[in-house]
Amino acid sequence: MSDITIGVMQSAQDGISLTVLRRYFSVIIPANLIWEFAHMPLYTIWNEGTWGEIVFAAVHCTSGDILIAMSALMLALMLTGRGWPFVALTRRSVTVLTVVFGLGYTLFSEWLNIVIRAAWAYSDLMPIIPVLDAGLSPVLQWIVIPLIAFWWASRPFSGHGNT
Repeated sequence: MSDITIGVMQSAQDGISLTVLRRYFSVIIPANLIWEFAHMPLYTIWNEGTWGEIVFAAVHCTSGDILIAMSALMLALMLTGRGWPFVALTRRSVTVLTVVFGLGYTLFSEWLNIVIRAAWAYSDLMPIIPVLDAGLSPVLQWIVIPLIAFWWASRPFSGHGNT
């Protein structure tokens, strides 16, 4: 293969990778914003805060969610991303690691901000996972949303037999 052919193929692959990233974040960003507003009644700010504080908290938390999603994905890609998004096994590895990293950080952040800093608190409505002593909603958020985002992002590659 000539250098020109390789360059054109690489450019096409880079374009596809960027498209997959755009598709991923086109789910991550609005889904986290919706989730943040939807689970706000599970935190004490819902009853104790003003509407302005509630909106600020949801937008602030969504910004953090975007940074977590970006960091978790980039770390997963650095560790196992060779061939992503073209290789099915790599897509699965990146998906699993991204969810694990995002969930791990979320559990740490919930503990830090509820137990240590007391920056926020759960209301009585928040289901608590006993062993983790963490709220069910933020845990589900970091499982459900990334899985849906990866499903949407990788749809163009599913069923092509690229293992």
